[in-house]
Amino acid sequence: MRQGRTYLKKDDQVEVITGKDKGRVGKVLRVLKDKNKVVVERINMIKRHTKPSEMNQQGQIVEKEAPIHVSNIQLICPECTKTGRVGKKILEDDTKVRFCKHCGESIESKS
Repeated sequence: MRQGRTYLKKDDQVEVITGKDKGRVGKVLRVLKDKNKVVVERINMIKRHTKPSEMNQQGQIVEKEAPIHVSNIQLICPECTKTGRVGKKILEDDTKVRFCKHCGESIESKS
């Protein structure tokens, strides 16, 4: 299995293509490159039971996002708003960019 290589970055808009949350859209919160997983906002929610402690006098049940494998999600192109595959290319000024294979436009944020 290839490890450490993913085409996703933080704040990318993605759609779940398989599993219990199929069809839902969310924003990438964290990328776990060593496990080929990402944490997506409000996707793959799990419940964690916490014990009482000094800070938290009562135990409680906390809902949080669990990582989801990168093969189960697809990036949404900000230009054509379609989900699809992503390519990489090097521009004339030697910068690497990701591009949408549907419309050919760059996916990189304009910051």
